[in-house]
Amino acid sequence: MFRCGTIAIVGRPNMGKSTLLNALVGQKISITSRKAQTTRHRILGIQNREEAQFIFIDTPGFQTRLMNTLNKALNRTVTTALQDVNVACFVVEAGYFGEDDKKVLKLLPGDLPVVLVLNKLDLFNSRFQAPSERDQALLNFMKEMSKPWSELGGHEDQKCEFAEIVPMSAKSPGDIERLLDVLEGYLPEAPAVYDGDTITDRSERFLAAEILREKVFRFTGEELPYTSTVVIDQFKMDGKMRRIAATILVDRDSHKAMIIGQKGERLKKISTDARIDMEKLFDGKVFLETWVKVKRGWADDRAELRAQGLE
Repeated sequence: MFRCGTIAIVGRPNMGKSTLLNALVGQKISITSRKAQTTRHRILGIQNREEAQFIFIDTPGFQTRLMNTLNKALNRTVTTALQDVNVACFVVEAGYFGEDDKKVLKLLPGDLPVVLVLNKLDLFNSRFQAPSERDQALLNFMKEMSKPWSELGGHEDQKCEFAEIVPMSAKSPGDIERLLDVLEGYLPEAPAVYDGDTITDRSERFLAAEILREKVFRFTGEELPYTSTVVIDQFKMDGKMRRIAATILVDRDSHKAMIIGQKGERLKKISTDARIDMEKLFDGKVFLETWVKVKRGWADDRAELRAQGLE
């Protein structure tokens, strides 16, 4: 008996959804940073076991505050992903379930099995000195989360409950295997959709843009608003080398200066780190050229969002 199915990973921003996807797949295919809304696209990752194929869909964190055209498009990505999956992982922080989590809960369809993933268990455990106190606090939280969704802040008609509650850390290989064991039981009997060596349906061109965007966020920290993006102008093979030309789009001149840095040092570091990660992922040499361009209001420009596959 072979099982194959799709699993959506949903939750509010900064819950570690992309880190979880990378751990479940066993390779980095979704970018991560501490900045909210790092994930913008529906990223598909594949994990194979002897008797099952898991097709994971990483979704953007559901935005509940600033509602520009970009954020509305990202929220539609979340709700669309939930329409055609076999099971969902709703990722929250272990020990905390706030108002933004409740807004995501209201999106979840009642006829879909939902596994509640209590992520960042390592951080939760660090708050307690005594193991007995830690275990009791976790047990109390799990008991609270076992209530019907209507009592947790969902809609009044959401009388359903979570199919499973899994406390874990995405950094723990043992926890990852345990979550896979749980999810396998919710996959339908079906043949594999993808070849055994496939880990994502995304192109190298797309992955290159994502890697560069991750480095932009990592090297600018909280200084740079998340309304910046990367466009791949050229991606071609030159023998065994990939030649990539990319433009980082920002909203203001001050953002451009922020990325370039003094005498271009920050842009150089961003590009070097991105090239190294690309070479690891593509298993080959990469020649990367990077420019920074100001395009005001791109996050509210439907045509620009469509060009990037976000609208």
